[in-house]
Amino acid sequence: MKNKDFMAIAAALGAAFFWSFSFVWFKIAFLAYKPITVVIFRLAISAVLITVIAWALKRLQKPTRKDFRLFILMALFEPFIYFLGESYGLQYVSSTVAAVIVATIPLLTPIAAWYFHKEKVNRMNLFGLLFSFVGVALVVLNGSFKFDASPLGVGLEFMAVFAAIAYAIVLKSLAERYNTLTIIAYQNIIGMVLFLPIWFVLDFTDFIHTPFHAEAFRAIILLAVFSSTLAFVFFTQSVRHMGVTKTNTFINLIPVFVAILAFIILKDELGVQKIAGILVVVTGLFLSQLKKRKDKGKDVAVEVHRR
Repeated sequence: MKNKDFMAIAAALGAAFFWSFSFVWFKIAFLAYKPITVVIFRLAISAVLITVIAWALKRLQKPTRKDFRLFILMALFEPFIYFLGESYGLQYVSSTVAAVIVATIPLLTPIAAWYFHKEKVNRMNLFGLLFSFVGVALVVLNGSFKFDASPLGVGLEFMAVFAAIAYAIVLKSLAERYNTLTIIAYQNIIGMVLFLPIWFVLDFTDFIHTPFHAEAFRAIILLAVFSSTLAFVFFTQSVRHMGVTKTNTFINLIPVFVAILAFIILKDELGVQKIAGILVVVTGLFLSQLKKRKDKGKDVAVEVHRR
């Protein structure tokens, strides 16, 4: 194995690992701070870091006036709607359940791409999609096949999923003209501006009356530095050497990482049924990326933002 191939694989694993930790860090941050407070500080810190990195590498591009509207629309879907669904959903469901639901994003995105951009979806894609939904059912239902997770929490997490899919559709138009660092920098800055009015109305009073909580605030910093910044730098490096499809294969390990981390750190329950559901979801995710040999020559270059 060449050194650059090893580094690309290590970068993909690093991105998946840091994104997995985001579900755990959210739970810790919620010990003291409300969801919007967590999100807005995460975006603010990440926006500064990403902008500095992009400027230092001379990769920060200036959007045209026409494209800036697309940047606003993209940021509306993600991080705005996405983080609303993900963060509030995590108040009602476990980190493992949330991670498994969010893991359906790369499955559903090709369906949306087929509808909006007429991109091909083969039978294996559809089989993987259906197979993974069986796994999701095993995770969110109990042994009697009744909801073991909060329906509201599941609904909010799926709101995040559909927001991410809409984000990917808009992103495809911008990705042809702007590099990843520029896209992430602008989407975080615009997202922060969108969240500010809501934060002042819902969480600001609570924030100024909440005593400083070192562990919770440290979780926010970790979210910003590792999940919203370094993870995307690693992801970009891996994509540059391996391409989107191969890199996303490693990202599909997120539910497994989250289940293990939540079990160790948050003491979440991890029964046989949930383990089976996670394995089914991950298997479906890998199956959904298999292609026939005749389709091997073309990959769909759609990057999906996680968190």
